[in-house]
Amino acid sequence: MRAAAEIVERRGAQFVEASFTGSKPAAEKGELVYYVGGTEAALREARPILEASSKAIIEIGTVGQASAIKIATNMITAASAQAAAEALALVQASGLPLEKFVEAMRANASYSGTLALKLPKMLDRDFEPQFSVKHMLKDMQIASQIALSHYLDLGVTAAARDQLLEQMQWGHGDDDYSSVARKYLHEPAAAFYEEPSTVEQDEQTDAGQSTTGSAESETQSVEPQDAGSQQPLLGFAAAASGAANETTGLRRGFLKQLLSRFSSGQG
Repeated sequence: MRAAAEIVERRGAQFVEASFTGSKPAAEKGELVYYVGGTEAALREARPILEASSKAIIEIGTVGQASAIKIATNMITAASAQAAAEALALVQASGLPLEKFVEAMRANASYSGTLALKLPKMLDRDFEPQFSVKHMLKDMQIASQIALSHYLDLGVTAAARDQLLEQMQWGHGDDDYSSVARKYLHEPAAAFYEEPSTVEQDEQTDAGQSTTGSAESETQSVEPQDAGSQQPLLGFAAAASGAANETTGLRRGFLKQLLSRFSSGQG
């Protein structure tokens, strides 16, 4: 950032660093918050332009310092989304309605604007980008680089970064950063993976239906490029269901979670 400022100033212009926080809807409503850095003269010239899209302009200091503040605030945002995703997973695994968790959080001291915006979207699996995975990942990587240069151990930031990187590797870089919840939450189609009762298994055997065929019929929504890699696991799941009476509840729950993740492309 300082190098860019030097180039601009050598040409006789003024440079203002204007990092901001806020999503697309906030920009459209003129509700962005700018963190600005630069000389007093430069900031005075830039303020009327920034006011058109903002509700607040916070002067941080010199060029470079505003970006550091923006990275630090995004560390909180990314960690909040990751913690919310994990909390939803725990609530779901406990057999509780996810809506009850949202209701409880609204009355909780840790509730925030980020959670107010992202929790409903996580429940709806609505990952239309407001701030994308790739951009949040970039900020977390910068935070990690700064931490390394100052010998800081930022464990929470590193964990959030790794989960964002995983979403990138699965091709979800353009989705909203809240899509980190995708790997934890069962898709609606997960209900199809309920293990059949012993009676149902007997009826299927009498009808001459193979367990592998049954598993394949339950996964017609799998995209062609993914089907080859998922069918062996699904065949195993169907075979395992034949021994359901000998399998503990914990193993069944774990198997369902694996199948749910594969069904959503997170295997």
